[in-house]
Amino acid sequence: MTPPVRTAVSPSATDPYAAGGRGRLRTSLAMLGPAFVAAIAYVDPGNFATNFSAGAQFGYLLVWVIVAANVMAMLIQLLSGKVGLATGRNLPELCREHFPRPVTRGLWVQAELVAMATDLAEIIGGAIALNLLFGIPLLTGGVLTALVAFGLLALQGRGHRPFELAIGGLLAVIALGFLYNSVHAGVDAPAVAGGLVPRFDGTDSVLLATGILGATVMPHVIYLHSALTADRTRVTDARHARTLLRHQRVDVVLAMGLAGLVNLAMLVLAARLFSGNDAATVDTLEGVHAGLARVGGEPAALAFGIALLASGFASSGVGTYAGQVVMQGFLRRQIPLLVRRAVTMAPALVVLAAGVDPTTALVLSQVVLSFGIPFALVPLVLLTRRADVMGALVNRRRTTVAASVVAAVVIALNVFLLAGLAL
Repeated sequence: MTPPVRTAVSPSATDPYAAGGRGRLRTSLAMLGPAFVAAIAYVDPGNFATNFSAGAQFGYLLVWVIVAANVMAMLIQLLSGKVGLATGRNLPELCREHFPRPVTRGLWVQAELVAMATDLAEIIGGAIALNLLFGIPLLTGGVLTALVAFGLLALQGRGHRPFELAIGGLLAVIALGFLYNSVHAGVDAPAVAGGLVPRFDGTDSVLLATGILGATVMPHVIYLHSALTADRTRVTDARHARTLLRHQRVDVVLAMGLAGLVNLAMLVLAARLFSGNDAATVDTLEGVHAGLARVGGEPAALAFGIALLASGFASSGVGTYAGQVVMQGFLRRQIPLLVRRAVTMAPALVVLAAGVDPTTALVLSQVVLSFGIPFALVPLVLLTRRADVMGALVNRRRTTVAASVVAAVVIALNVFLLAGLAL
């Protein structure tokens, strides 16, 4: 097979991503956006639940998990974005094209289950935030969160920039909320450094570590990032492709770096304020909100609630977008957005209506997401190592080795977790 033809398009004088006529900084700014959309999934309400639970129960023990997961996320999202840049197609489309039909169908089924787990975290998170801030009942808050997702998705009709700016703005709100609380709570630097030593403390810590991994490395945005870059640029030749890839790395490092700092701030804040005697009182997001109000005052609780609301709204919109990409890519079929949304959000609304503890549901949803990571990551590694698929942007050997190690670590953690739970 010959490499994908992405070099036959001539650059337009009006193409904002064409190689010539613009400085390096301006080109980098023009390429910013896709990774920031993907980054929202790395600070969704599931992260709030797992990170605060980890910090409250185990202090700084799992700091290393967050750092490692963030490094993995950078590599994975770079590969995903590179797929779209190199081929002009998204990962589900490439899976359908290059894998046997039974494999493709199986990947689609698990991707839909992942979408339901994603919606569970996002809708419940938004509902909890609305309840904490305005006293809105959880079920009503869940429906409102889903409606906001539709509104955000409608911005795509005006081009990619309005949607990216809206999501980026919500990401900034989340970051500012935790910056405020971190500054006021202070940081124990030696304790954070001590948490960088890899270790566990029983099965419960492994469960939370797997949940952190599932909340940080998100399967649905592995699919989505490739779609965000697939039709964004017009590649003119191999040199142009490599230039654009360098600018894409800036997007990934900045966005994933910001998401990693927010995740770290969650765990460190919980470890500093709640580890020990207060751990049992903050095992829910409502408990975290009340604990922040008690320890840091109402402004601290308000900052947390606003950040959680921004996370629920933004991640719900991103999740809906990812669901469209999965359905259209794997099956080449389009289902009305309202029908699709009703199917994937149903489990979340059932959980809210049944009165199941929402924080417990959030943590378990992240574990489910962790089990879905290999089914997105393994095809990504297999495809990006093929020159007939990637052309000039095929992985270097060390990149493929690193990505394979990441996949092996994820699979090993899940196997270890299953073994621990079975005992």
